[in-house]
Amino acid sequence: MNKYLFSSLCLLTVTAAQADDTAPSLMLPAATITAPEADDSHIDLKTATSTGSRLNLNSLQTPASVENLTGAQIRARGDRSVQDAVTRTTGISNTGTPGNGGSAYSARGFVGEGSVMQLYDGVRLYSGAGTVTFPVDDWSVERIDVLRGPASVLYGEGATGAVINVIPKKPFSGDIENHVRIGYGSYDTRQQALDSGGSLTDTLSYRLNINHTQSNGWIDHGDSENTFISAALRWQATDDLAFTLSHDYGDQQPQNDFGGPLINGRYHKGLRDKNYNVRDAKLHYNDQWTRLNTEWQLSDTLSASNELYYLKAQRRWQNAENHAWDQASQSLLRSGFFSIKHDQEQLGDRQTFTLNHDLFGLNSKTLVGMDYNRIHFSLHSNAPYDDVAPNGQPVDLYHPNRGQFESASPYRDQFTSTTQQVSLFAENRTELTDQLSLVTGVRRDIVHLDRDDFAENGDTTRSDRGLSANSWKVGLVYELTPDMSLYAQQATSVDGVGGLISLSQSQQDYGLARARQTEVGFKQMFWDQRGEWTLAAYHIVKKDLLTTDPANVTRTLQVGEQSSNGLEASLDLQLPNRWALQANASIVRAQYDTFNEDGVSRKGNRPTDVPRRTANLWVSKVITDDVNAGAGVRYVDARYADTANSVELPNYTVVDATVSWHALPNTTLGVRLNNLFNRQYAVTQYNGGQQWIMGEPRSFFVTADYAF
Repeated sequence: MNKYLFSSLCLLTVTAAQADDTAPSLMLPAATITAPEADDSHIDLKTATSTGSRLNLNSLQTPASVENLTGAQIRARGDRSVQDAVTRTTGISNTGTPGNGGSAYSARGFVGEGSVMQLYDGVRLYSGAGTVTFPVDDWSVERIDVLRGPASVLYGEGATGAVINVIPKKPFSGDIENHVRIGYGSYDTRQQALDSGGSLTDTLSYRLNINHTQSNGWIDHGDSENTFISAALRWQATDDLAFTLSHDYGDQQPQNDFGGPLINGRYHKGLRDKNYNVRDAKLHYNDQWTRLNTEWQLSDTLSASNELYYLKAQRRWQNAENHAWDQASQSLLRSGFFSIKHDQEQLGDRQTFTLNHDLFGLNSKTLVGMDYNRIHFSLHSNAPYDDVAPNGQPVDLYHPNRGQFESASPYRDQFTSTTQQVSLFAENRTELTDQLSLVTGVRRDIVHLDRDDFAENGDTTRSDRGLSANSWKVGLVYELTPDMSLYAQQATSVDGVGGLISLSQSQQDYGLARARQTEVGFKQMFWDQRGEWTLAAYHIVKKDLLTTDPANVTRTLQVGEQSSNGLEASLDLQLPNRWALQANASIVRAQYDTFNEDGVSRKGNRPTDVPRRTANLWVSKVITDDVNAGAGVRYVDARYADTANSVELPNYTVVDATVSWHALPNTTLGVRLNNLFNRQYAVTQYNGGQQWIMGEPRSFFVTADYAF
């Protein structure tokens, strides 16, 4: 794909659209909290978002790349998970595997839970051993916001590539409304879902969402079952004071798929549906998230908010994860018998104050705040993971004997850690002129880690470490017109050398890796606000990566460096005759600048799981007042599975389509077709690229929705 093609098409479209002043007015699709799946509201560049800034700025006012997806838009496209929805946004690709909870991403050349942060309703979910398992359900989603680029000044350590904020549906005032969905599709996939909300009294409102799905799966023995519940109660105590109590629950047993093996370095299509895992394999995640939010308007110029929250997560794996082809014996060997359990608890509170004021005679808005988190994490496993058959168990390629889980290492407590984090932060926007504004932010993070390691002989080794970091951002926004803005910004971030709450004793000896980004961009609404487009260019340098000493391969130094340069563009256009188009594309050049692995320099190599190019297109049409149709294309370029760039996953293009029919006043029927042309493609990789986790074959899903 020519890296200038998408930008040129955007410019041509804008020029043509602005020349046509007679085109009929159309609305951008979006969501609302005043009614389930409302059609008369929208999100655009002028909609305030809390993810790109805590100052409640809209995208045109924010000196950063911010993208929004509404829940209605996600479900209209037939996206089956948060991951499916997020990877339709600009420059985000999926790197999820069972090992990381199935919810990891690549963004702007940086990969994984340590560099692409995930939030739930604006609150950070700390990654334990590189794993985040909440949320994956999109039925209860009101909106997903994606902030690309370093964001540690807003959210702390671990946000160099992007921040993904999943915002659940909220209580709303008015008559109680209910929405029920029943669905059935390929592989005996079933869904039962409920969305209910409205006012219970003049001051009390609620929202309840329940979604249950089951499937036999498209691989052998690929059964899955997931339940998600989201409940919230809002009390408007006075005109200036409101409380919202919410609880979210997720129980997941996803399809247990560690990928298909390469045979003599090549993928064989006939193995797509094979499962080489053991009969008693386990993959189970349980997450619970309770929050109390307080909003208080203290005066006309001063407001305060507080969020108190508690997260509990339990995760369990018991699998034979590695299925590697042995060229010497020309046979498939099963190994990697890993039994692992995570127990994680996170208690936190965030308090902010926002003040509208004058600064040297200029209009200004300032937010100051503090947050605190205490995270307890325990790991139980059968490390050092010695297999009963050290060289692996031979398994028949086409008729695998499932067998039982067996390990020469006992399952036991490995370590517990307690991480305490406190931060002070501030953000300001000052209007220097009627058109020019300055947006700044600073943050100070202080982290203390306590860890107990348990040896097999019963000995306990204790360690503790304090870490601290400063982050900042400076951005200028110039509003050329009320619908058009230019921006430039510099921002910094910090990442741990591993998951912060699960740093080993040796990793605690190192400091945090640091990154800095320079970004310039352009945003515009045009054609009487029926279209919008954005363009961004960036340069990121991340330093202090762990790398081996070329003079002594047994020694690790924190002197590595990685960089990326990229261009991103997006277009959202409402066309005549009730057509709509959304498109985006990105190109990134990412490389290791200084990085040694076992004494071998990887300088100039592309980092693992980073595609050079990604692109998405979605076209929809309101055929009649009762019939809607849409189709989308997703493109992801080739990626390397190792730092040596010796194993490559091929690029892929997948087409999906949906049709809905408003059959009765309160009933809508829908059909979605995924992977319309039945492409065989690798979404991501496992075991150093020896196993490819494949995308789902062509499938259908039929839904019946009833509102009352």
